[in-house]
Amino acid sequence: MAEQNFVDYVKICCRSGAGGAGSVHFHRDKRTAKGGPDGGDGGRGGHIILRGNRNLWTLLSLKYRKHVIAGDGVPGSSGNKFGANGEDVILEVPLGTVAKDAESGVFLFEITTDGEEKILAEGGRGGLGNSHFKSPTNQTPRYAQPGELGVEEWKILELKVLADVGLVGFPNAGKSTLLSVMTAAKPEIAPYPFTTIVPNLGIVQYRDGRSFMIADIPGIIENAHLGKGLGHRFLRHIERNATLLFMVPADTEHIGKEYRILEHELEMYNPELLDKPRVLAITKADLIDQELEKMLRPDIPQGIPHLFVSSVTGYNMEQLKDLLWKTINS
Repeated sequence: MAEQNFVDYVKICCRSGAGGAGSVHFHRDKRTAKGGPDGGDGGRGGHIILRGNRNLWTLLSLKYRKHVIAGDGVPGSSGNKFGANGEDVILEVPLGTVAKDAESGVFLFEITTDGEEKILAEGGRGGLGNSHFKSPTNQTPRYAQPGELGVEEWKILELKVLADVGLVGFPNAGKSTLLSVMTAAKPEIAPYPFTTIVPNLGIVQYRDGRSFMIADIPGIIENAHLGKGLGHRFLRHIERNATLLFMVPADTEHIGKEYRILEHELEMYNPELLDKPRVLAITKADLIDQELEKMLRPDIPQGIPHLFVSSVTGYNMEQLKDLLWKTINS
């Protein structure tokens, strides 16, 4: 059920409101038979606005809402009265939501803080009333501006999971098991690849009431940057994680080779990902003894902090928390 409810991509048609027309009117009362122009301005059309909400974690609410329509502005009226603005439509989205133009693919903006608001589709401007066009040579202008039309555009919203630590590894590297041990999260765990097909988040309770967030993201495979496997659906979530925890099983054929494949996939997708702090966890250490652990150490890439860990026995799990906390806050 959680997998069905996690939606990280939607495409919606946004129609902002048209501006109200300016008014053509001349002042009249019981003492004034032929007064000057007093037509008011029309109200602007309604915007379509995205608002960040830290309590949301999915775009599910927009999955079946393909058309979003804002209200039109009200025309101006006599006595220089402005028309009311069209009703805005506010769409609440999770933090880490990216907006793009569907036709060109151009990045528009990203929502990163709670309560942050940005206009996705701008409403049309209201027209000016005839009072704006009065001049010494034209005392009675009999025209006003029409309201500006709204826009109708398709937009793409993508969610990039926000977390302090993102788990990077091949399918069945033990990411979900580690998350379940280090946090209160309960991801699906099974002895076959691609058990995790949507991101799972968990809070690690650290010392003195401190905590940090870990994201277990669907397993990467070779050539994921070309869209293979879960491809870009996986890789875009990595972009929003502050620290990357690479996970390679101790029983893999060659630890260094597997680590370099993972590193290469991130580099091919977005070279800036390699600028993030990295930690290497050699998982499933319960399958080897200390002698074999020493024999495997020459295979470990140089220059990256690393630990042999076991989620099953708890081996080095507290030390891993210390290392991640130090890396996050360095």
